[in-house]
Amino acid sequence: METFISDDGVFSKDTLDFGSRVLLECLVPRTLEGELLDLGCGIGYIGILLKKYHPELKVSMVDINETAVRLAKENSRLYGQDNSVLVSDGLSQVEGEFDIIVTNPPIRTGKDNIYRLFKEGFSHLKAQGKMYIVIRKKQGAESAVRYLGTLGQTEVIDRVKGYWILSVEKPAIDTEVQN
Repeated sequence: METFISDDGVFSKDTLDFGSRVLLECLVPRTLEGELLDLGCGIGYIGILLKKYHPELKVSMVDINETAVRLAKENSRLYGQDNSVLVSDGLSQVEGEFDIIVTNPPIRTGKDNIYRLFKEGFSHLKAQGKMYIVIRKKQGAESAVRYLGTLGQTEVIDRVKGYWILSVEKPAIDTEVQN
């Protein structure tokens, strides 16, 4: 059983929420390499556990909630991880690109905000990088698939009890010189 430090004022303060659990169960067995961003990290469950099972990952985590960021830093230390954790509204304070972005997005903030996070995340992916998202069918998974399809190659990679795991991949850079 994993232990995390938590407090009032954060999402899923008492236990790992089911959507994040489904996302982790889908991703842990996969080959994950390079730089990973946990977008909307909360207290750090997803980023920290993915690094635990894939210690070669370089993990960064962001959240708009200052309490969550403080706790994600404490939990990173608890797990002996030197993760970069910062307060950011979406990716506004984030520099660089990532091989992998994972998110259990804050659905209750509304579709416009969620799609903004998807677009910002996609813009911070390296070529052939992937963003993995967990979203409930009844909270807009089908429309999210359509929207993500306007950004890149999108796939529904798993469905568990109404939760969908989506991936969107940034295309490879075309290195051919056009005549």
